[in-house]
Amino acid sequence: MARSIEQQTTMKKALSAKAIEKMKVGDPDKADIGEYVGLRVHCGKTGMKTFFYRYRSPVDDSIKQYKIGNFPQVTLAEARMELIRLKAERNQGICPKQKKEQEKLQQQVEQENVQKNISQLTVHQMIEMYLTEVIEDHWTTDPRTGERKKILGVRKPKGQSETRRTLYGDAVRVLGNRVALEVTRKDVVALTKEIIDRGSNVQAGRVLSELTLAYEYAIGLERFPDNFANPALLAKMSIRQSRLKVTPKKGTRVLNDQELRRVLAWLPTSGFTRNQKHILFLTLWTGCRTGELCDAQWSDFDLEQGTWHLKASKNGTERYIQLSRQCVGFLQNLYKPDQKYLFASSRTGLAIQQKSLTVMKWKMRNPSKGRDKFLPEQLWLENMDDWNPHDLRRTVRTGLSRLGCPTDIAEAVLGHSKKGIEGTYNLHNYEAECAEWLQKWADYLDGIKKS
Repeated sequence: MARSIEQQTTMKKALSAKAIEKMKVGDPDKADIGEYVGLRVHCGKTGMKTFFYRYRSPVDDSIKQYKIGNFPQVTLAEARMELIRLKAERNQGICPKQKKEQEKLQQQVEQENVQKNISQLTVHQMIEMYLTEVIEDHWTTDPRTGERKKILGVRKPKGQSETRRTLYGDAVRVLGNRVALEVTRKDVVALTKEIIDRGSNVQAGRVLSELTLAYEYAIGLERFPDNFANPALLAKMSIRQSRLKVTPKKGTRVLNDQELRRVLAWLPTSGFTRNQKHILFLTLWTGCRTGELCDAQWSDFDLEQGTWHLKASKNGTERYIQLSRQCVGFLQNLYKPDQKYLFASSRTGLAIQQKSLTVMKWKMRNPSKGRDKFLPEQLWLENMDDWNPHDLRRTVRTGLSRLGCPTDIAEAVLGHSKKGIEGTYNLHNYEAECAEWLQKWADYLDGIKKS
C-alpha cells in the first residue's frame, strides 16, 4: 500500500541552510518536511537556488508552483514564514499563484491608467490642481468620521486670488490646452519672452515661478514619468543665462524736501480718491507699507495710547506702530465706529485693494488712455521726477536718518527684521524710541509744509 505524503516526509531530512549552500547544478530539488511540506529548493543552470511552493490548487485541483524567492537573499526562515502565509491562503480556497497573476494584471492595468492620465493631463488641469490643492483654501472629508474639514492654502486670501490671476492671465491663456507632458523648455521661454516684450518683466518672473511650482507639484504626485524634466525650471535656467530681467528693479527713489512740500500741497486736490489720499498721508507719518494700511482695522487702533497693533506684516511678525500726535488727530477725524476697516470700499464694505493706488496713479500719468471723466485737470505733478506710493516709505526711512535717528530705531520704525546674530539675541522692540522719532518726523513734515 502506498505511503501517505506525511509518512514519506518523516523519512526525509528537514531543509537546512548548509544543505542548500551545497546544492550543485543538476542536483534534484530538495524538499522540506513536517509543517513545511510543500517548500522546495531548485538549483538552476547558473547555480542560482530558488525557493518555491509546490501545491495542488483548491480552484481546479491542478499542481502549481509559486516562486518565493532566491537564496540567500531570502533566508530559509523567511521562506518558511512565507510558506505558512501561502498555505493559509490555500486553506481559505485561494490559489496563491492565480492570486499573484491577478494582482500583476491589476497592477498593469493601473500603470496603463496612470500613463493614460499622464498623457491626457493638460496645463490647464495641472494649474487648477495646483491652485485648488495647494494655493487656495479647500475642504476635505475625513474618511473615518465623514467630517468636513477646511484646509488652509499656503497663501493668504489676497495672494490666492493674485496667484490665480497670474497663472490664468498668461500660462492658461497660452498653454492651457496643451498636454503638460508635451510642453517644452522652448514653449515656456517663448511665453516668458511674450510677457517681457509687452513690458511686464515682473509679471513674467511671477508667471515663470508659479508655473515651475505647478509642475513640481504634479511631479511630486507622480503625474509624469520618472525621467520627466520640469520645462518651466529649465526655462528659468535659460532665461537666467540670457540675462533677461524678470525681477523688479531695486527702488532708489527718495523725495527731497522740496518735492515733499509739493506733494503735501498737491495731494489734497489730486486725482486720488479720498481713501487713497488718507493712505498716502498715513504712509508718510508712519512709514508703513500701503498694503498694511489698506487692510487696517479700527479694532487694532488705540488712539488714547497712540498705537496701532499691526498683526500681519510682510515678514510675518506682529508689532505696535507708534502714532504721532498729528497722526492720532487725523485718525480721530476719520473714525467710524460702525465700520470694520479704516479704508473700506463703498461698494463691498471690504478693505480697498492696494493695487488701486497704482491703478489711479497710472490713470493720472496717462490721461489720454483713461476713461475717468472726473479727474481734475492737473492730473500729475509737472516738472517732477516720477515716484510711486512705495517711495514714500523709503522717503520716511531716509528722512529719519537725515534727522539723526539711529539705524536700529529707523529700521524698527519700518518693521524690518534684524539680520543674523543681531536678530537672534537683540529682541528689544524700540517702541518708546520709535514713538520719539516718529513724532520728530511728523513735526519736521509740518515744518516743510509751512516753509
